[in-house]
Amino acid sequence: MRREWMAVTAASMILLTACSSGGGGTSSSAATVNSDPAKVSGSITVLTNRTDQLNKGVLDKYATEFNKTYPNVKVRFEGMTDYEGEVKIRMSTENYGDVLPIPSDLSITQLPNFFAPLGDAGDLSKQYNWTDYGTVGGKVYGIANYGTVTGFVYNKALWQQAGITEWPRTPLEFIEDLKAVKSKTQAIPYYTNYHDGWPLKQWTDAIGSPSCNESAKDAMASTATPWTSGNDIHTIDSLLYSVVHEKLTEPDPTTTNWENSKTLLGTGQAATMYLGSWSIAQMQDAAKAAGKNPDDIGYMPFPSATAEGKLCTVLQPDYKYGINKHSKNQEAARAWLDWFINKSGSAQAEQGISSVKGSPMPTALKPFADKGVTMIGQKQEKSAAVKKIDKAAEIDLDAPDYRQKLVDIARGAGAGDQNGYFADLNKKWSEAQKTVAG
Repeated sequence: MRREWMAVTAASMILLTACSSGGGGTSSSAATVNSDPAKVSGSITVLTNRTDQLNKGVLDKYATEFNKTYPNVKVRFEGMTDYEGEVKIRMSTENYGDVLPIPSDLSITQLPNFFAPLGDAGDLSKQYNWTDYGTVGGKVYGIANYGTVTGFVYNKALWQQAGITEWPRTPLEFIEDLKAVKSKTQAIPYYTNYHDGWPLKQWTDAIGSPSCNESAKDAMASTATPWTSGNDIHTIDSLLYSVVHEKLTEPDPTTTNWENSKTLLGTGQAATMYLGSWSIAQMQDAAKAAGKNPDDIGYMPFPSATAEGKLCTVLQPDYKYGINKHSKNQEAARAWLDWFINKSGSAQAEQGISSVKGSPMPTALKPFADKGVTMIGQKQEKSAAVKKIDKAAEIDLDAPDYRQKLVDIARGAGAGDQNGYFADLNKKWSEAQKTVAG
């Protein structure tokens, strides 16, 4: 089985290193670092969305290790609970830290406006996976620390208590399994995390999984009505609608809490959430902190929409890290970025798939190989066009708002039904597509 696992891994990595880049854009010289660590100095601020790691001192421990190599660089961390919202406000000025995760809804063509180039794509792509996600005009502006697969993190003990021993292979089976959890346990079958919002946008990352098509998201650039049967976004949002409409979620989604949700899933009070595989370690930590078995936490792929029921998962980068082009300490910033990605071990600690080529895969994802799940990439050739249409349509696939409205309609707190809402989304998309093309 080890051989099969390595074969799946190798195939997925080949997919992810296919070359593609965004549009043009001007750039200054690349942020580099002195080969002598003792000559690198300065104070840098590193922005982070991981407030949990900040509060628990995890990031400070990394900084302590970093200073063993770079003793003259002072690292300060600044955490943001609503990272996407807060950092976008900060980026309207020049003061948005020295090193930071690049906001997910920032168009790839805009990267040179905010970030310093890290080097040539041809060179960096030999060392790291997913450089195409941060490449503009042959220059790389962001490098991921690690990648994740997409799917559902779940409490295996609860699902087994409900009599479920195999992963659901279709959306209908998934709904039936959640119904079994509801009838045979006291747990919330699916937890939406509606209130914090950002977990709802994670569903967009599933595009490609239902159809096992790495070009599924790119195809939205030329599809006038994506929210119709046969398209991944239709399958994805239909499943979410059904989960809510069938009353398989928490009673009042407006009261959900992200930090508490980890404890709920870790202790078996909630059964399932759609999140990237980065969430596995956090749920295991929550279970352990509550005196429960961290091995109860499992991970499964999105159910299939293919005729043969083939299970696939999208393997893609987590946040890409970039250096503020206005930073006064770019050498120190680059020293931190390089060390954090290559030497800190944070990717392995998070059960993530390190972006550094040749790194081992995390043990938490071994069941994907055991069960024959195919890992696919998500092509980026038309990502800028999709973003442009999405922005013109005012839907925002990478923000929670339109799915919060979907949840509201499904639970009866908003007017309309699934068909009507999808028709409205299709109208907005097709009109925006024409506007952008014109």
